[in-house]
Amino acid sequence: MPGNPWPHDMTMTVQDRPQALLELLWIREAHDLRPVGDDLPSALTDPPAPAASPVDAETRELWSEGWARIWSDVLAHSAVEHDQAMFDAVGDAEAGSVERESLLRQLIGPTWGDEFGHEVFDDDAYREWERRGFDSHVATRPGMLADSPEHRDVEALAAAWRRGLTTVVTIPCRDMHVRQVGPHTLLVTDEVRGDSVEYRKALAFFAVD
Repeated sequence: MPGNPWPHDMTMTVQDRPQALLELLWIREAHDLRPVGDDLPSALTDPPAPAASPVDAETRELWSEGWARIWSDVLAHSAVEHDQAMFDAVGDAEAGSVERESLLRQLIGPTWGDEFGHEVFDDDAYREWERRGFDSHVATRPGMLADSPEHRDVEALAAAWRRGLTTVVTIPCRDMHVRQVGPHTLLVTDEVRGDSVEYRKALAFFAVD
């Protein structure tokens, strides 16, 4: 279309509710974990209440030691690009079969529950925090695609796309946390994506030596 700055062949995926990452962020704060690692995200903008079912000190220490490693694994999977053939294979596999379970695991990727169990999310504090987050997400979504941050800052986005960007992952954390994940993915906070100046800076940072 004449005058349209969006390149006709550019496609972009925005993961703005990355469930496995959100679970990890909730666990870190609701259970007062103290993970150590490089380039970990800052605190949540909407801090959860303490877990309704707290764990003992030994378990908290074990979880703190494993958190950064699992975060890294989950974040790396968010940068994996699955082709349509993978989704077709899941649809074609027999329900309940080992093959279908294996394909789903490849699509979903690693989660906190793989190592420490999913029981931790059976918690009123988690359900309340997740509800607030979902409601806020729905309330702040642009009404029209043309009003999205990607259309707002399309020139910077297109420049990053030409350098290989295909996916933007956002997390609801404080400050201007920005991190490139693999050759095609950029992690930013909601605050960065919502601020045109900061988002353009983040996009300009992508894949620049």
